[in-house]
Amino acid sequence: MAVPVHAPRINNNDDLVKVVSLPVPVGIAVARGGVLAQVETDKAIVDVECPDDGYVISQVAQVGDVVAVGSVLLWLGRSADEAAPATAEPASPTALEGSARSGTGPTARARLLLQRHGLAPDAIPISADRLTAEDVERYLAARDSSGTPSIGDASFRQARPAANRPDIDGELHELSGNERGVLRTVTWSRDFAVPGYIEIEYDHGAWESHAAAFSTQHRLMLSPMLALMAWRLVQLASETPRLNSTIVGESRYEYRSVNLGFTVQAEDLLYLAVIRDAAALAEARFVTAIADVQRRAVAHKLAHDELSGATVSFSSMGRWNVSRHVPVLPPFTSLIVAQARSKSGASVLGATYDHRVLSGFQVAKALHQIGKPPTSVDRPESKS
Repeated sequence: MAVPVHAPRINNNDDLVKVVSLPVPVGIAVARGGVLAQVETDKAIVDVECPDDGYVISQVAQVGDVVAVGSVLLWLGRSADEAAPATAEPASPTALEGSARSGTGPTARARLLLQRHGLAPDAIPISADRLTAEDVERYLAARDSSGTPSIGDASFRQARPAANRPDIDGELHELSGNERGVLRTVTWSRDFAVPGYIEIEYDHGAWESHAAAFSTQHRLMLSPMLALMAWRLVQLASETPRLNSTIVGESRYEYRSVNLGFTVQAEDLLYLAVIRDAAALAEARFVTAIADVQRRAVAHKLAHDELSGATVSFSSMGRWNVSRHVPVLPPFTSLIVAQARSKSGASVLGATYDHRVLSGFQVAKALHQIGKPPTSVDRPESKS
């Protein structure tokens, strides 16, 4: 059975990559781990590795193509003469939008419209196997004609003047993929969320002692303190679904799993690496998972599903002696917790939160719970 090899997401803010190399011709055998392609963003060139032994039976993309993240680059087969699927996905972003592919979710343009108008994908009728921008536009037109607004409509947002150039002489420069992603995040926070910020001081020494004991028990080389604090956030989000939710239209949308976003600085790129279904992991496995994504983020080797889908997040700038860290809320989340150091040297936990979902009291309570490390009595039983 033919296996597709997709264009990877190199960082959370790039929706497109450029194909710079396809070293294995069609009909040639390749071993698992071999390099099948190289793709590039503004910041990095990454190898696309072979998922299993096989033969390249079709190359959908060509060197020099700019393709959508998640589109098929090539097909692998069990034998050199195996036929690639007749409905092989096109690599170009424009063609990708028009294809109907079962089980792949909304198209990129449809996702942008859903985000812009605060809509849930399963609320919109689809005309094919995949939700398209045209489906969303038809739904919006029908809804608007009925006079029913949503949280994303212009009537719910403060009017803003059109962007104008400054009077001072200068020149325009296109934003990089990373910069466009930051712009999208900030725009979502501006147009939809109602962000608040709270911070508390906590006992850093207690957490250091807890982390040291955990490190000794599990024979770790580096301190797991930040990972353990993130684990505490995961537990709270699992116990209190409101922390792990967002607003869709005029309803609270509670996620079924806790996908923990954890910020990693890799040179001049900031990743929000995602541990999916984090609450299902045992504490030690979660700490190992955090260490693993940190290593691969630094090497720009994160997988596609590790760069999107955070439902609650944790960040730290304590090692840079930052006295206050007020992070921007990731889209479709209600809470991101940040660890830093105050000017007095005290350790600080802060949180940016969506006030449509959470009150200041609820966030302060969560921060106080995160600020206190669990005792042996508090520890949940280990999960497999």
